[in-house]
Amino acid sequence: MAESFGVDAERYDRTRPRYPDALIGRILTGGSVTGGPRPAVLDVGCGTGIAARQLQAAGCSVLGVEPDGRMAELARRLGVESEVAAVEDWEPAGRRFDAVVSGQAWHWVDPVAGAAKAARVLRHGGRLVAFWNVPEPPPAVAEAFAEAYRTEAPDSPIAVQSTSPLANDAYRPILDKVTDGIRRAGGFGAPEEWRFDWEHVYTRDAWLDQLPTQGALTGLPPDGRSRIMDAVGAAVDALGGAFTMKYATLAVAAERTADA
Repeated sequence: MAESFGVDAERYDRTRPRYPDALIGRILTGGSVTGGPRPAVLDVGCGTGIAARQLQAAGCSVLGVEPDGRMAELARRLGVESEVAAVEDWEPAGRRFDAVVSGQAWHWVDPVAGAAKAARVLRHGGRLVAFWNVPEPPPAVAEAFAEAYRTEAPDSPIAVQSTSPLANDAYRPILDKVTDGIRRAGGFGAPEEWRFDWEHVYTRDAWLDQLPTQGALTGLPPDGRSRIMDAVGAAVDALGGAFTMKYATLAVAAERTADA
């Protein structure tokens, strides 16, 4: 699944939600991140460069590391320097950074090896921040998605999920795994969790445009994917053709404090 998102990298970049300004601001506050005129940031699993471009707009110099060459190529076209590699195998060649970030990707990284690599390249006081946009759709939309999955992909976790769980509950295993990996890798202070709540209004067309980029759908055959989209589209129609999606952006952050 991790290598499926590049099938339609342009759609991914066009439709995936950006990250709240409050998150970007907090990443750039404190430690070595504020110590220079242009903080150097390593973006792990940068994809098409969505978070990287937000960080560039905030005054950072960003290098992306992305295992999918299709995603990395689009990131470069959109102005983000990106090297093709899994971060566990990536060679920093002596480069150091004020922050290591990962948006929507750290769950694909070995939590201990990834944190150890971050500790290796971070300056003292630099931050590792892994974060995710977690959607909490209206019950009608979540139920339509789950019902369609019961038919098309009954073994998927979505098939047994009739309503959207609270973000913290849904992502608790991921957050705990990231936190444990940071502690086991060493070289960091105590990890902390951040949460930013926000909303976005989707029309039917806008939501269906994004839906094929979600990992639960990228591996399905086209006919099954089409039937799921039809069912979800009908649910949005029943809501009047648009709905408000609640998002929680969840992050685990830790500051580089000692030699790893």
